[in-house]
Amino acid sequence: MSDAPVEAFEPPYYAVVFTTVRTQEQSGYRDTNARMEELVKDVPGYLGMDHAQNPGGLGITVAYFRDGDALTQWRTNAEHQAAQRRGRAEWYDSYTIHVAKVERSHTFKRA
Repeated sequence: MSDAPVEAFEPPYYAVVFTTVRTQEQSGYRDTNARMEELVKDVPGYLGMDHAQNPGGLGITVAYFRDGDALTQWRTNAEHQAAQRRGRAEWYDSYTIHVAKVERSHTFKRA
């Protein structure tokens, strides 16, 4: 992941906000997370992803998709669904998913 935020895209598009608190048991999490980051790139309509985590363990990932079809393809991917099941069983104390349609977007970069 980059240290810079994902560029703004021409609206409309979708943002999926995945907010998590992880358990102490993280065996296999890093490899699975890296695999999901690679796998989602193959979804037509995937635009990018931002991620942040605070020292207390709250993680926020925002994935951007061009349209609802791209969202559905990612949500129904068998390998992604298996990772979700493992996440609920082992890696997450809690999580929340918000799906939002982006109607405005802009980027600022210091020259």
